[in-house]
Amino acid sequence: MSAVEIVLGIVIMVVALFLIIAVLAQSGKDSRMSGVISGAADTFLGKERGSRLDKLLNKLTPILSGVFVLLIIVMYIVLS
Repeated sequence: MSAVEIVLGIVIMVVALFLIIAVLAQSGKDSRMSGVISGAADTFLGKERGSRLDKLLNKLTPILSGVFVLLIIVMYIVLS
């Protein structure tokens, strides 16, 4: 394995971890399981801050998804 492959692998893992956290932390429409996480944020940070966190996560999720897909494509090209 080359250094580029190792670095790309680490970056992919970090982006995947942040993507998982961003998806799980979002409050759903019915607020079942994800409401547990965001509900704690609302209580701890206040209602307005919890809503700002939801807006941030709603913007961050597609960005992280796009970065993840691009990194996978780059990794595929490097390995070919």
